[in-house]
Amino acid sequence: MPKPELREHTWRLLEIHRAARFPGAKGRIPNFAGAERAALQLQALPIWRRARVIKVNPDAPQIPVRRMALREGKVVYMAVPKLSEDECFVELDPARLGKGLARAATIKGAVRYGRAVRVEEVRALDLIVCGSVAVTGQGARVGKGGGYSDLEFGLLRETGVATGRTPILTTVHPLQIVPYGVEMLPHDIPVDWIVTPDGALRCGSRYPKPRGIYWEFLTEEKIVSIPALRALHGRRG
Repeated sequence: MPKPELREHTWRLLEIHRAARFPGAKGRIPNFAGAERAALQLQALPIWRRARVIKVNPDAPQIPVRRMALREGKVVYMAVPKLSEDECFVELDPARLGKGLARAATIKGAVRYGRAVRVEEVRALDLIVCGSVAVTGQGARVGKGGGYSDLEFGLLRETGVATGRTPILTTVHPLQIVPYGVEMLPHDIPVDWIVTPDGALRCGSRYPKPRGIYWEFLTEEKIVSIPALRALHGRRG
Protein backbone atom coordinates (compact mmCIF):
# COMPACT_ATOMS: atom_id res chain seq x y z
CA MET A 1 0.00 0.00 0.00
CA PRO A 2 1.42 3.46 -0.87
CA LYS A 3 2.47 5.48 2.16
CA PRO A 4 -0.08 8.33 1.82
CA GLU A 5 -2.95 5.84 1.67
CA LEU A 6 -1.49 3.83 4.55
CA ARG A 7 -1.28 6.96 6.71
CA GLU A 8 -4.92 7.80 6.02
CA HIS A 9 -5.97 4.21 6.66
CA THR A 10 -4.14 4.05 10.01
CA TRP A 11 -5.36 7.45 11.20
CA ARG A 12 -8.93 6.47 10.36
CA LEU A 13 -8.56 3.09 12.07
CA LEU A 14 -7.36 4.72 15.29
CA GLU A 15 -10.24 7.19 15.23
CA ILE A 16 -12.87 4.50 14.53
CA HIS A 17 -11.65 2.37 17.44
CA ARG A 18 -11.27 5.43 19.70
CA ALA A 19 -7.61 4.57 20.25
CA ALA A 20 -6.40 8.11 19.47
CA ARG A 21 -6.19 10.72 22.18
CA PHE A 22 -6.75 14.48 21.84
CA PRO A 23 -6.31 16.23 19.45
CA GLY A 24 -6.95 13.28 17.14
CA ALA A 25 -4.76 11.14 14.91
CA LYS A 26 -4.90 12.73 11.47
CA GLY A 27 -1.89 14.65 10.26
CA ARG A 28 0.43 13.78 13.14
CA ILE A 29 2.26 11.07 15.04
CA PRO A 30 -0.89 9.90 16.85
CA ASN A 31 -1.08 10.12 20.61
CA PHE A 32 -2.48 6.69 21.35
CA ALA A 33 -4.34 5.19 24.29
CA GLY A 34 -1.91 3.15 26.38
CA ALA A 35 1.21 5.20 25.65
CA GLU A 36 2.19 5.02 29.34
CA ARG A 37 1.89 1.22 29.38
CA ALA A 38 4.00 1.03 26.23
CA ALA A 39 6.72 3.01 28.00
CA LEU A 40 6.66 0.51 30.86
CA GLN A 41 6.99 -2.36 28.39
CA LEU A 42 9.99 -0.58 26.92
CA GLN A 43 11.54 -0.23 30.36
CA ALA A 44 11.90 -4.02 30.57
CA LEU A 45 14.06 -4.33 27.45
CA PRO A 46 17.82 -4.85 27.94
CA ILE A 47 18.63 -2.29 25.23
CA TRP A 48 16.73 0.29 27.28
CA ARG A 49 18.36 -0.62 30.56
CA ARG A 50 21.85 -0.43 29.01
CA ALA A 51 21.29 2.89 27.25
CA ARG A 52 22.69 6.02 28.86
CA VAL A 53 22.30 8.49 25.98
CA ILE A 54 19.20 8.37 23.78
CA LYS A 55 17.39 10.39 21.15
CA VAL A 56 13.61 10.59 21.41
CA ASN A 57 11.18 12.31 19.05
CA PRO A 58 9.29 15.31 20.48
CA ASP A 59 5.75 14.03 19.83
CA ALA A 60 3.07 13.59 22.51
CA PRO A 61 2.87 9.75 22.57
CA GLN A 62 6.54 9.58 23.57
CA ILE A 63 6.23 11.96 26.54
CA PRO A 64 6.10 8.95 28.93
CA VAL A 65 9.29 7.60 27.33
CA ARG A 66 11.13 10.90 27.72
CA ARG A 67 9.93 11.33 31.31
CA MET A 68 10.95 7.78 32.20
CA ALA A 69 14.38 8.25 30.63
CA LEU A 70 15.06 11.46 32.55
CA ARG A 71 13.93 9.92 35.84
CA GLU A 72 16.36 7.05 35.22
CA GLY A 73 19.23 9.47 34.67
CA LYS A 74 19.53 9.05 30.91
CA VAL A 75 20.62 11.98 28.75
CA VAL A 76 17.90 12.71 26.20
CA TYR A 77 18.19 14.53 22.88
CA MET A 78 15.18 15.96 21.08
CA ALA A 79 15.23 17.55 17.64
CA VAL A 80 14.11 21.14 17.17
CA PRO A 81 10.89 21.12 15.07
CA LYS A 82 11.76 20.90 11.37
CA LEU A 83 15.47 21.20 12.28
CA SER A 84 14.97 24.91 11.71
CA GLU A 85 17.82 26.22 13.91
CA ASP A 86 21.62 26.02 13.73
CA GLU A 87 21.44 24.39 17.16
CA CYS A 88 18.96 21.81 15.93
CA PHE A 89 18.88 19.50 18.96
CA VAL A 90 17.98 20.07 22.59
CA GLU A 91 20.05 18.24 25.19
CA LEU A 92 18.26 17.22 28.38
CA ASP A 93 20.79 16.17 31.00
CA PRO A 94 19.08 15.09 34.26
CA ALA A 95 22.14 16.25 36.21
CA ARG A 96 21.42 19.82 35.08
CA LEU A 97 17.62 19.92 35.14
CA GLY A 98 16.98 20.15 38.89
CA LYS A 99 13.32 20.79 39.70
CA GLY A 100 12.53 21.14 35.99
CA LEU A 101 13.15 17.46 35.30
CA ALA A 102 9.51 16.34 35.00
CA ARG A 103 8.47 19.35 32.91
CA ALA A 104 11.48 18.98 30.61
CA ALA A 105 9.83 15.92 29.03
CA THR A 106 7.39 18.18 27.15
CA ILE A 107 8.30 20.30 24.13
CA LYS A 108 7.84 23.59 25.97
CA GLY A 109 9.69 22.27 29.00
CA ALA A 110 12.56 21.00 26.89
CA VAL A 111 13.03 24.42 25.32
CA ARG A 112 12.91 26.09 28.72
CA TYR A 113 15.14 23.73 30.70
CA GLY A 114 17.27 22.05 28.05
CA ARG A 115 20.42 23.16 26.27
CA ALA A 116 20.33 23.82 22.53
CA VAL A 117 23.24 22.14 20.72
CA ARG A 118 24.51 21.69 17.19
CA VAL A 119 24.42 18.22 15.66
CA GLU A 120 28.21 18.02 16.12
CA GLU A 121 27.75 18.42 19.89
CA VAL A 122 25.38 15.46 20.33
CA ARG A 123 26.97 12.64 22.35
CA ALA A 124 27.27 9.14 20.93
CA LEU A 125 23.82 7.55 21.03
CA ASP A 126 23.00 4.20 22.62
CA LEU A 127 19.38 4.12 21.44
CA ILE A 128 16.91 6.01 19.23
CA VAL A 129 13.17 6.12 19.96
CA CYS A 130 11.04 7.40 17.09
CA GLY A 131 7.35 8.06 16.66
CA SER A 132 5.42 6.33 13.89
CA VAL A 133 2.10 6.46 12.10
CA ALA A 134 2.37 2.83 11.01
CA VAL A 135 4.92 0.00 11.16
CA THR A 136 5.19 -3.55 9.90
CA GLY A 137 6.45 -6.61 11.70
CA GLN A 138 9.47 -6.60 9.38
CA GLY A 139 10.54 -3.17 10.64
CA ALA A 140 9.27 -0.90 7.88
CA ARG A 141 8.15 2.46 9.27
CA VAL A 142 5.81 5.16 8.02
CA GLY A 143 6.01 8.63 9.59
CA LYS A 144 3.67 11.57 9.14
CA GLY A 145 5.24 12.49 5.81
CA GLY A 146 7.70 15.30 6.49
CA GLY A 147 10.80 13.10 6.42
CA TYR A 148 12.38 14.80 9.43
CA SER A 149 13.05 11.65 11.45
CA ASP A 150 14.97 10.29 8.46
CA LEU A 151 16.92 13.55 8.09
CA GLU A 152 17.73 13.62 11.81
CA PHE A 153 19.16 10.10 11.62
CA GLY A 154 21.05 10.98 8.45
CA LEU A 155 22.66 13.99 10.12
CA LEU A 156 23.56 11.97 13.21
CA ARG A 157 25.01 9.25 11.01
CA GLU A 158 27.09 11.82 9.12
CA THR A 159 28.65 13.00 12.40
CA GLY A 160 29.21 9.44 13.63
CA VAL A 161 27.13 9.62 16.82
CA ALA A 162 24.69 7.11 15.29
CA THR A 163 25.82 4.04 13.38
CA GLY A 164 24.28 1.15 11.51
CA ARG A 165 24.22 -0.75 14.80
CA THR A 166 22.41 1.91 16.84
CA PRO A 167 19.06 0.33 17.84
CA ILE A 168 15.93 2.14 16.68
CA LEU A 169 12.57 1.41 18.27
CA THR A 170 9.09 2.87 18.25
CA THR A 171 6.17 2.87 20.67
CA VAL A 172 2.76 2.48 19.03
CA HIS A 173 -0.77 1.21 19.52
CA PRO A 174 -1.31 -2.37 18.23
CA LEU A 175 -3.60 -0.96 15.51
CA GLN A 176 -0.58 0.83 14.07
CA ILE A 177 1.12 -2.49 13.24
CA VAL A 178 -0.13 -3.12 9.72
CA PRO A 179 -0.04 -6.25 7.51
CA TYR A 180 0.66 -4.38 4.29
CA GLY A 181 3.87 -4.14 2.31
CA VAL A 182 5.63 -0.78 2.57
CA GLU A 183 8.19 0.58 0.12
CA MET A 184 11.38 1.55 1.92
CA LEU A 185 13.76 3.97 0.21
CA PRO A 186 17.46 4.20 1.13
CA HIS A 187 16.90 7.21 3.39
CA ASP A 188 13.95 5.68 5.30
CA ILE A 189 14.77 4.56 8.83
CA PRO A 190 13.57 1.08 9.80
CA VAL A 191 12.86 -0.01 13.37
CA ASP A 192 14.50 -2.87 15.25
CA TRP A 193 11.82 -3.07 17.94
CA ILE A 194 8.10 -2.27 18.09
CA VAL A 195 6.75 -1.69 21.60
CA THR A 196 3.03 -1.60 22.34
CA PRO A 197 1.06 -1.50 25.60
CA ASP A 198 0.87 -5.30 25.35
CA GLY A 199 4.55 -6.10 24.82
CA ALA A 200 7.58 -5.78 22.57
CA LEU A 201 8.19 -7.24 19.11
CA ARG A 202 11.70 -7.63 17.74
CA CYS A 203 11.78 -7.04 13.99
CA GLY A 204 14.04 -8.77 11.51
CA SER A 205 17.01 -7.03 9.90
CA ARG A 206 15.37 -6.89 6.47
CA TYR A 207 16.03 -3.18 5.93
CA PRO A 208 19.48 -1.58 6.29
CA LYS A 209 19.77 1.70 8.15
CA PRO A 210 20.55 4.82 6.10
CA ARG A 211 24.28 5.51 5.77
CA GLY A 212 23.88 9.27 6.00
CA ILE A 213 22.20 12.03 3.97
CA TYR A 214 20.97 11.00 0.52
CA TRP A 215 21.26 14.28 -1.32
CA GLU A 216 19.63 12.98 -4.48
CA PHE A 217 16.30 12.78 -2.63
CA LEU A 218 16.45 16.37 -1.35
CA THR A 219 15.27 19.52 -3.11
CA GLU A 220 17.32 22.69 -3.05
CA GLU A 221 14.50 24.30 -1.06
CA LYS A 222 14.75 21.63 1.65
CA ILE A 223 18.54 21.95 1.89
CA VAL A 224 18.37 25.73 2.19
CA SER A 225 15.63 25.59 4.83
CA ILE A 226 17.66 23.43 7.25
CA PRO A 227 20.85 25.12 8.54
CA ALA A 228 22.64 21.87 9.41
CA LEU A 229 21.97 20.47 5.95
CA ARG A 230 23.02 23.71 4.32
CA ALA A 231 26.32 23.71 6.22
CA LEU A 232 26.99 20.03 5.47
CA HIS A 233 26.20 20.54 1.81
CA GLY A 234 28.58 23.50 1.68
CA ARG A 235 31.42 21.41 3.11
CA ARG A 236 30.89 18.87 0.33
CA GLY A 237 31.99 21.55 -2.12
